[in-house]
Amino acid sequence: MADADPQRPIVADDRIETPVVQTAPAEDTPTPAKTRKRWVRPLLMFGVPLLLAAIAGYVWLTSGRFVSTDNAYVSQDKVSVSSDVAGRIVSVAVRENQPVKAGDLLFRIDPEPYRIALEQQDAALATARVQVSTLATDTGSAAADIASARADIALAQATYDRQAALMKRGFTTKASFDAASHEVAAAKARLETAQASAAKARSQLGSGTSASGRPAAIQAAMAQRDKAALDLKRTSVYAPYSGTISQSDRLQVGAQMVTGLPAVSIVKSDRSWVEANFKETELNNMRVGQPAKVTFDAYKGLKLKGHVQSIGAGTGSEFSVLPAQNATGNWVKVTQRVPVRIAIDEKSPRPLIAGLSADVTVDVRNHGNR
Repeated sequence: MADADPQRPIVADDRIETPVVQTAPAEDTPTPAKTRKRWVRPLLMFGVPLLLAAIAGYVWLTSGRFVSTDNAYVSQDKVSVSSDVAGRIVSVAVRENQPVKAGDLLFRIDPEPYRIALEQQDAALATARVQVSTLATDTGSAAADIASARADIALAQATYDRQAALMKRGFTTKASFDAASHEVAAAKARLETAQASAAKARSQLGSGTSASGRPAAIQAAMAQRDKAALDLKRTSVYAPYSGTISQSDRLQVGAQMVTGLPAVSIVKSDRSWVEANFKETELNNMRVGQPAKVTFDAYKGLKLKGHVQSIGAGTGSEFSVLPAQNATGNWVKVTQRVPVRIAIDEKSPRPLIAGLSADVTVDVRNHGNR
C-alpha cells in the first residue's frame, strides 16, 4: 500500500466514480402561444367592458331616433277600364302584363247597332230640316193671310161706312146695313186667325238657344245625332294612360259587355309609393318631410331613399267595411295602425310591382315640415 501511486485515485472494484454536477434550470423561452395568452386576459378584462359600453352608448344615443315597420306595401296608380256602351266584344288587342301607351286600342265592341242608330239620327235630322223649311213657308203664308185680312177689313169698313151714311138718309135697307156690319166683323176675325197662325209658325220655327241660332227642332235632332256618333265612337275602347295591362282574362271575344262593368285594369308603373302602416305609438315624433329608407322583400340588398309624404287621417280599422264596435263589456284595447305614405325619391333599378312587401325606417330626429 505504501508503494501505491499517490496520483492515482482510489477506485473501488477498479471503477472510477464521476461526481454528478448539478446545473441551474434554463429560463423559459417565450413562444407565440404564450404571447397570445398574455394579451387575452387584459383584452377580456378591459376590451369586453369597453365594447359593451360602446354598444350601450350607441343604443342610448340612437334610442327613439328611428321608427320602422314591416307592414308596408308598394302602391301604384291603377284604373279599371270599362265600356261606356253595351254590346258584344268582337276583338281584343291586349294580353296580360302587356305594356301599353296612352291611346292604344284595348278592345272593340260590335259597332253595327250603333252605326245603324247613327243613320237613323241622320234621317231624323233631315226630317227636322224639312219641317223647319215647311214652318218657314207657313210663316210666309201666314204673313200673306194677315195682309189679305187687313185688306178685307179696309174694304168691309168702307162698305160699312157707305151703308151707314145711306142708312141715315134713308136710301138703303136695314138688311144691307147689317150685312156690311157683319162683313167688318168677319174680316177682323180672319185677321186674328191669320195673326195666330203666324205666331204659331214663328214659335215652332224659333231658336232653341240664343247661342246656337238654330231652330229648336234642328237643334234637338243634332243633339241626338251627336249622341249616336259618340256611342259609335265609344265602341272602340282605348287606354287612358300608359301602364301595364292586368286582369285581362275578362276580355273574351263574344262576351257581352255591360256598361260600367270593369273589363280590364291598367297599372301605372311610372309612379310608385309605399303605404306603410305604423303603430299609433310610433307617430309622436313623425312629421311630413322626414327622410326614410325603404327595403323590399323581393329584392335583397335594394335600398331606396324616400320621405314621409303624408300621414293618414284615420286608422285602418276606421275605414274598414265593418268598423270595430268597442262599446262592449269585454273590450280589449288593441294598438291601432295608421297608414303613412312614403314617397320614393330615387329611381329604382328594379321594377317596383304593386303590392310588394317592404320594410320602412323613418328618421324622426328631424321634425320635417310640420
